[in-house]
Amino acid sequence: MATFIIGLITIVVVLVLFMAAYLIILYNGLVKIRNMVHNSWYQIDVQLKRRYDLIPNLVETVKAYASHERQVFENVTRARAMAAQAGTMEERQHAENILSGALKSLFAVAEAYPQLQASQNFTQLQNEMSDLESKIAFARQFYNDTTMKYNTKIQTFPANIFSSLLGFQYISYFMAEEQARNNIQVKF
Repeated sequence: MATFIIGLITIVVVLVLFMAAYLIILYNGLVKIRNMVHNSWYQIDVQLKRRYDLIPNLVETVKAYASHERQVFENVTRARAMAAQAGTMEERQHAENILSGALKSLFAVAEAYPQLQASQNFTQLQNEMSDLESKIAFARQFYNDTTMKYNTKIQTFPANIFSSLLGFQYISYFMAEEQARNNIQVKF
């Protein structure tokens, strides 16, 4: 009987140790992937900061050629300020979508001015902005990929049982708003 009790206690201890090891590995994996999601968001933030720094130069260059397009310049400036002041991730996504639309309008206006298109300064700024937009798109894609891995991990069994108990919550994807999916129409 004593050997049976010792054997039972050994099995319980092994199961408890196994469960503890599993929880430690699960927790560390969830923390790692959550940190990757946050890091990927901060990488978007770095690219957006570069975009905010470039926008005033771009607006001033276009303004020199198309000074009567005041509404477009005001929209870009307002959208840039709104994006820079956004607090939450959702507010930031909304503001960035508005800013992207405003920049499309600015470039649409610029297309109507051949002398602006020939300007070396504008061409350089346009190339920088194009390169930057590609980097932002890549960073957003990486963020969404990392977010998908994280969300999948916290939603699959058996991690889903423990992830909510450990405080891991669903993270939203970066998505374009409906208006950002539409083409910009500029009328002169």
